Amino acid sequence: MKFNVYLTIFISFLTLFCFQIRGQEHINKFDLNGKRHGVWKKYYSNNNIRYEGTFKAGKETGVFKYYDITDSSHPTIIKKFKPNSITATVKFYTLKGTLESSGEMRGKNRIGTWLYYYPDEKTLMIEENYENGILNGSYKSFYKTGKITEILNYKNGKLHGNAKRYADNGVLLDDLNYNNGKLEGAAKYYNIYGKLIYAGNYKNDEKIGTWEYYEKGKKENISKLKQ
Repeated sequence: MKFNVYLTIFISFLTLFCFQIRGQEHINKFDLNGKRHGVWKKYYSNNNIRYEGTFKAGKETGVFKYYDITDSSHPTIIKKFKPNSITATVKFYTLKGTLESSGEMRGKNRIGTWLYYYPDEKTLMIEENYENGILNGSYKSFYKTGKITEILNYKNGKLHGNAKRYADNGVLLDDLNYNNGKLEGAAKYYNIYGKLIYAGNYKNDEKIGTWEYYEKGKKENISKLKQ
């Protein structure tokens, strides 16, 4: 009787093992040109899954999921590749599966508009733009209420053009201008009530010329800086 039980258990394990082996035969394969082809799954040294997805003649295609070495419960990155393209829509997640950001990547570079979210996964925190992995174009950040925190502009990864910063009540605080990452041109600073505090000009990140100072919106004094 015991022999029959052991035999049944042995056959069950043998069958399961054969199924696993047969399943493994269909993953991590190469085509005749030595390029990855079909379903691939790779693992960390601790046996947690690293990524899973499908290759076609060495190129990623369809959906790829990437995991953190510490936890395989949720993918931390999900890429959906466009047909016959290295461009993919990408979403980043926390270890618990909470959406953090989304956008597009071409290869390893971020491109176009990227969105970043507060922990509720719905409220927008940052909207920025990339070109070949470098910040380029408008940048906006938001308070949790949805009101604007900053409206900036970038060129080749550096602040360039007008920059405005706001208080959480929507009042403008700073109205500045940048050139290649440095303050340049007219600048105005306001208090939390929207009243102008002081104004002047910058050149190469330093104050120049005449700066005007205000008290309760009225000009109080003028400071002439040595150039």
